[in-house]
This record gives sequence, C-alpha cells and structure tokens, in this order.
Amino acid sequence: MAELEIETLRRTFIRKLMNTPMDFFRYLNYKIEWKDSLIGIKGPKGCGKTTMLLQHIKESFQGNDLDKVLYISLDNLYFASHDILDVVEAHYNNGGTYIFIDEIHYYEKWQTLLKNISDDFPGLNVVYTGSSMLQIQAGEGDLSRRQAMYEMRGLSFREFLQFEQGIKQDVVGLEELMHNHVEIAMNICSQTAILPLFKRYLKYGYYPFYKDVHNGIDVRLQAVVNQIIENDYAKIDDVNLSTIRKTKKMLMVLSERVPQQPNMSSLYRELETDRNQGLKMLYALQRGGLLLLLGDNVKSSDNLSRPDKIYVNNPTLMYALSPYAEIGTIRETFFFNQLSEAHDCRYPKAGDFLVDKHYLFEVGGKNKTFDQIKDMPDSYLAVDDTEIGRGNKIPLWLFGLLY
Repeated sequence: MAELEIETLRRTFIRKLMNTPMDFFRYLNYKIEWKDSLIGIKGPKGCGKTTMLLQHIKESFQGNDLDKVLYISLDNLYFASHDILDVVEAHYNNGGTYIFIDEIHYYEKWQTLLKNISDDFPGLNVVYTGSSMLQIQAGEGDLSRRQAMYEMRGLSFREFLQFEQGIKQDVVGLEELMHNHVEIAMNICSQTAILPLFKRYLKYGYYPFYKDVHNGIDVRLQAVVNQIIENDYAKIDDVNLSTIRKTKKMLMVLSERVPQQPNMSSLYRELETDRNQGLKMLYALQRGGLLLLLGDNVKSSDNLSRPDKIYVNNPTLMYALSPYAEIGTIRETFFFNQLSEAHDCRYPKAGDFLVDKHYLFEVGGKNKTFDQIKDMPDSYLAVDDTEIGRGNKIPLWLFGLLY
C-alpha cells in the first residue's frame, strides 16, 4: 500500500480526534481493561461507541505515541476498493502497535479478519466496535477465547444528570438503593429539580446524540432504526428484502401495542410469516437494541420461544415510534431498561418484574399501592412523580442510577 494512501486515512483520524469532546465519559470507559490485546465493543447505533474510542485514544496517547495508533471505520467508502489487511500491514510495518476498527460488521467475514490480524501481526493491539447484533460463533480459533467482549447501552439517567447538568453521582448497587434510597434521593434532590429532568430524560435522553439534533431526535431515531434493520440485520444475518420489510412492520406493529402478552400466532398471520421466521425476527430486534423481551425464564439463543411480554427497548425510542405512548408503559419500559443492564429480570405470577429471582417490583404512579403484591415477600413499589420515597416505596427515577 502506498504511504500516501494510509496518510489519507490518518488525516481523517486526526481530524476526528481533534473534534472529540473530553468533558463527559460513558460508564463503559471505566470498565474496559484497555491493555488487553483484543477488545470487542458492541452496542446499538447512537450510544456513543465511536466517541468512547476516540476519547480513549486522545487521553492515552500523546506526542510520538500517537504515531503508533490508527483509527479506521469500515463504513468509510475507502474500503469499497481497498483491503483492510493492507491497511493493517502498512500501519504495522510503520511501527504501529494499536489499531482501532469501528463498524467492523461492514466487513463480511469479520471474525476471520480478526483471527488473521491476531495471528499474523504479533504485538498489535486491536480494539473493534460493531452492531449489537454481532454474535461470536464458536469454531476454529474461537474468538471468545482470545478477546474481551463488552456491550454498551444508551445513557442511564445517572449519566444524563452529569451530561445535562454536571451532577456527578456514583453508580448505586440495587441492594444499596433499596436500603438507602431516602438518603440518596435527598442528596440529589438538594442539587436540582429532579422530576422535570427525569421527564426530559424519558423523552429524549437515552441517546447521547440528542444534544446535536435538538428537536429532530424523532427523525434521527427513525433513521437509526432503518439503519439497524436494513444494514446491520441484513449484513450480519444475511436476510433478504422480504424479511427486512416484515421485520420493520413487526417493530411498528409491536411499538403500537406494547407492553403486551403477545398473541404470536395472530402477529405471524399479520406479517405473513411462520413461527420460526417470526421468532428469529423478534429476537433480531432484541439483539439490535430495539426491543426488550420479558419471560419467566432465561431464553437461550439456540432455543427461541415466545416471550411473556414485549417492550420497546427504551422510553426515548418508544416516544419516537409511537406518538401515543402511554405513561404506564413508559414507566415499565424505563424500569426494565435500566435494570436489565446488570440484573436478571423475569415475568412474575404477580407484580410487574421479578429481579434476580428474589425481589418483586410493581411499577406505577405516585398513588400506586401494594394491593397487588401485599402478601409477597421482598416486594417493592417503583413510583413515578415522587422525589423522596419511604420504606419499600422507592421513586422510579432512582432506578436510573444503577449503571
């Protein structure tokens, strides 16, 4: 590869680096062991993966050390006519020790690519990002044994408080929250009017790009949805145009009806598909960060079955897809979204959510009572429109501090 060509890529990288803000870092930045030789980061579009990569580079490599680093994105038109392995070799031969590869799912045989880089360029550290639909397939030279894999979510309400108003709050564990929620709430409420901020977060705060698009977030999110289904799903699962159309229709139909205990047979007839294909589309929407599926047990990706309840992934996306989003559904969606990052959430016989097979939660407005779960041990209410709780009645917004 001509040195001039790799310098073109490098100039693009440096321009991006110079314009990368350093005033706010996502939660995952502090969880990654950046010294590992092969790191994978997947997550839905718009959650901030690219910014996190560039922030890490900007913070960790200074002066001449920056010459050892290259960032590339495989959605760049450059790679329509150039082989990425040629770029890697040129960077390696020029003393490169780190390469950051964004949007790796644009490369059809991305797992083979990573294995080849790992085998053929000793001492080269690789960090890559990709769609949340990425699945590591076991096989020869299994990547799962070579790499550290991380998954990024959208902004938690805790992160939104810092991103929006500079209010710094450490992550709170679930048990700590349940036992000390009054003290935690009083501390935060002494710094800001929390309920208006929480309503703004629900409406547009899950995706960090909201600050850039202002009033156009609905249009941007619809574009993100199209990109996930038309591009990511098509590339990673090799599906045809008919399946893509049906998957879009499934999302729109479900977004108008959630949460529900779905009549899947009726849905399959409406989509003109069968059970096997319908379940594959449903779980693809979950993998793509567009739906959350709640069941009474953990579903294996090899043994797909009908979920007990279906939700849109987060309140911000729900507002964008369904202009008549019902507040009760928004509340449950927020709770499920924030808890599912680190906790096992299941569909219980009574109440709304069974968390970690132990704690039972009912979600509702400030006047919600324990009537439905009054005889259940370890039962709690997560209530909206409430700044400070009492006993086992916990303000809903506090569950946004868990990551």
